[in-house]
Amino acid sequence: MLSPAPRPDCPAVPFSPDADLLKRHDGAGPRYTSYPPATAFTDHFGSEQLTRALSRSNAGDRGLSLYVHIPFCRRICFYCGCHRIATRQTAMAEPYLDRLTREMTLIGRHLDNHRVVEQLHWGGGTPTFLDLDQMSRLMDQLGAHFTLSSAPERDFAIEIDPREANIYTLRHLQSLGFNRLSLGVQDLNVRVQKAINRLQPRELSENLIDEAHRLGFRSLNLDLIYGLPHQSVASFADTLDQVIDMAPARLSVFNYAHLPERFLPQRRINSADLPDTATRLAIQCMMVEKLTQAGYLHIGMDHFARPDDSLAVAQREGELQRNFQGYTTHAHCDLVGLGVSAISQIDDVYAQNTTQLEGWQDAIDHGRLATCRGVRLSGDDRLRRDVIHRLMCDMQLDFDAIEANFGIDASYYFADVFERLATFRRDGLIEYDKNLLMVTPMGRLLIRQLAMTFDAHLPSEPRQRFSRML
Repeated sequence: MLSPAPRPDCPAVPFSPDADLLKRHDGAGPRYTSYPPATAFTDHFGSEQLTRALSRSNAGDRGLSLYVHIPFCRRICFYCGCHRIATRQTAMAEPYLDRLTREMTLIGRHLDNHRVVEQLHWGGGTPTFLDLDQMSRLMDQLGAHFTLSSAPERDFAIEIDPREANIYTLRHLQSLGFNRLSLGVQDLNVRVQKAINRLQPRELSENLIDEAHRLGFRSLNLDLIYGLPHQSVASFADTLDQVIDMAPARLSVFNYAHLPERFLPQRRINSADLPDTATRLAIQCMMVEKLTQAGYLHIGMDHFARPDDSLAVAQREGELQRNFQGYTTHAHCDLVGLGVSAISQIDDVYAQNTTQLEGWQDAIDHGRLATCRGVRLSGDDRLRRDVIHRLMCDMQLDFDAIEANFGIDASYYFADVFERLATFRRDGLIEYDKNLLMVTPMGRLLIRQLAMTFDAHLPSEPRQRFSRML
């Protein structure tokens, strides 16, 4: 990993941005939760390549991070682009949990059982679709197959739908070892909620937040989305004011990607009700200003955190990383994904399970892992992965450190990149200080565009594969 110079806290974004300049640089591109992006994974990659990577990974002293995908939801939110199964029958989770246990056994055969799980994340779908007994059984099986950390600094997180949880849920989760919560809120405006099929009164979230604070959970994250139907600068400002009053340690504020040709539920959203580009840009600038004034640091892209939160600390120390859950700590861990559609990152290998429930079930039932695609990184991929992730995590690049870590001449290796970066420098999106490239407050709004200059895997028409940036 590169060792960038200590990074100061992010200053506030200027709030009279050059809209024409931002629109000129706007486009579609990856979010770089991995490099190469998942669109570069190949189906000529299967479980054998994953098991070899798992075995190789035992030679080091890396910890483990586990991601468990729970695909069930009782209701479909129209904005959703996740892999999920709509049902109100909790019993449908029983065979899924049984197969998760068998998948753990298959994975565990290739891992040293002394490696400690320092980070655990249950995502979905809706993990709180499970009842309390099912949650207990799943955690018991994880503990039986892996060595789960009990250290205070462990990072055990779960995504919560406030409509599917109460204070008893939180107390149970705490007893299971979870110390971080992420609540899906999206928007508190009733008109917006109706348009996305997610009616969720403020009181549901507020009661859970109050109880989480009382119980002493280490960190609480709220998920919001801007760019949804009927949103305006004023309406989203009101949502932010209410959220700030709740005082979460972290906020993830995502830019809605309207891709109805790919995600069927989005066809229920009337595109005429969506805010236009100018309004979305105005919402974004207002959001960064308001949250910065409230004491949050703009970690990057869509993440905000209070200065004492572990995300902000990791960024100051140059240890922040990105993975398939977004910005994260514990960058030194290998990530093992369990469940349908889950993705693993084992050093220089990415491996994804099939996104089809039937295919995942069939593989597990026949005693094999459900890996259906992935990639092993080349030397060039590893270099560019570190450069892109350091750029997105630190908002700067230390080219002296890059040269020392990878034994290259950066000016020669990235000659074509520096030509493209010259345009960004002229437009005030980046600055150079000797061999240190620094992203300006304006540039942070287009950090994905800056990262794309280092990407050697981009398709010729990224607009057809990725969401827009603004």
